[in-house]
Amino acid sequence: MLPLNLPTFAAKVTEKEGKRMIYDIIRRKYVALTPEEWVRQHFIHYLVTEKHYPKELLANEVTIKLNGTTKRCDTVAYTRFLEPYMIIEYKSPSIVLTMAVFDQIARYNMVLQVRYLIVSNGMQHFCCEMNYQTQSYTFLEDIPSYS
Repeated sequence: MLPLNLPTFAAKVTEKEGKRMIYDIIRRKYVALTPEEWVRQHFIHYLVTEKHYPKELLANEVTIKLNGTTKRCDTVAYTRFLEPYMIIEYKSPSIVLTMAVFDQIARYNMVLQVRYLIVSNGMQHFCCEMNYQTQSYTFLEDIPSYS
């Protein structure tokens, strides 16, 4: 797989029925190793090891209901009170991060009302902090540490 703009980690990769699989420390199982999953696993390890997010407060493939349809958030981080805190959307490294990607995560946020939104393709990462009082958001220079 392609090197990313994220710290490396000792990925557990195996093959099952002819498909490459990677171990997901959040779901505690092997999942299909797609380019998007490669980004997800690197980003999760970055959050846990570098930004000190408790892995117990991270969830992958979180199902939400939006306008009568079922959607899945790639990763949601929660507060210690189990309130949604951050939504992270991953794309393959070959996908350019456009405003359409932010529109997708913003729609998910209509349901969850989190403090931070992040999109990453493994090469670029964008994080914004929501301000619900002013109905605005601010792009941040760095991903916030868990506090």
